[in-house]
Amino acid sequence: MNHHISLRARVLPVVAAAGVLVPVVAGAAPAAAATAPQVSCTSGKAGLAAKLQRDITAALASRGGTIAVGLHDRTTNTTCTLRATTTYDSASVVKVTVLATLLWDAKKTNRRLTTRESDLATAMITTSDNAATTSLWNQLGVSKVKGFLAAAGMTRTVPGTGGYWGLTRINVTDEQRLLSLITARNSVLSDASRDYILKLMGRVVGSQKWGTPAGAPSTVSVHVKNGWLQRSTRGWRVHSVGTFKGGGHDYTITVLTDGNGTMNQGVNTIQAVSKVIHRDLIPTSEAAARYSPPIQVKEASVPVPRG
Repeated sequence: MNHHISLRARVLPVVAAAGVLVPVVAGAAPAAAATAPQVSCTSGKAGLAAKLQRDITAALASRGGTIAVGLHDRTTNTTCTLRATTTYDSASVVKVTVLATLLWDAKKTNRRLTTRESDLATAMITTSDNAATTSLWNQLGVSKVKGFLAAAGMTRTVPGTGGYWGLTRINVTDEQRLLSLITARNSVLSDASRDYILKLMGRVVGSQKWGTPAGAPSTVSVHVKNGWLQRSTRGWRVHSVGTFKGGGHDYTITVLTDGNGTMNQGVNTIQAVSKVIHRDLIPTSEAAARYSPPIQVKEASVPVPRG
């Protein structure tokens, strides 16, 4: 969603991703192409780890920027990682953490979300509404976000300061941990909370359903949250986290990127990786038609506030 955001005169010029305000920092151009990414895979299914390692590596061979990948499939006990602890500006993928924090905090006093909180949460996830995110972030405060991160075991995630939730520092390991908590019973999030998060991630508007869902078979349920943010150093940060269940599999995918020259460069990188993951886990002979994002994402959809 586009939002015009007024800024006080004393605030530095900013760039934005779906309204995420961040200070502009003068500096270098986007990073050069990454060299020889080393993907590590293990699996309980014979031959699958080697196939995934080979195919993910090939999908990234000509991609620029710095790319981190996480995959876990419970059914085959398959895990793949690349740059698992490299940190990135979160952009809007942190919105899943904000929602999880809200539900975790409400659970402590056995209360339901208010109508206001539910409306804000829906807008935050399904349309990536930034004003809604800011309202919930300010309501919770960084201390509660840190409390959830500690309870969740997301030990290397660092909340953004000064209200800049889009500059929360994230990594593949912690994002995969969060997706694991959302998709299996645990003591941190109630079953009702997990269902609620998945429901909203399953209702993301079509124009924001790119990324990790690309190539998912139609037999697989898709839940996704994406983030995109341009800064004057390291170019575009473009991320996608998703959970997938069906076709005999139950898996999560995280792809984080920065150093992209354009937003679409990042989107295409994420989708190249995701397509081979879906294909390798659920080969064509076992899958119905595969999912293709309905439209091409355009940088023009990202608002740049004036003030």
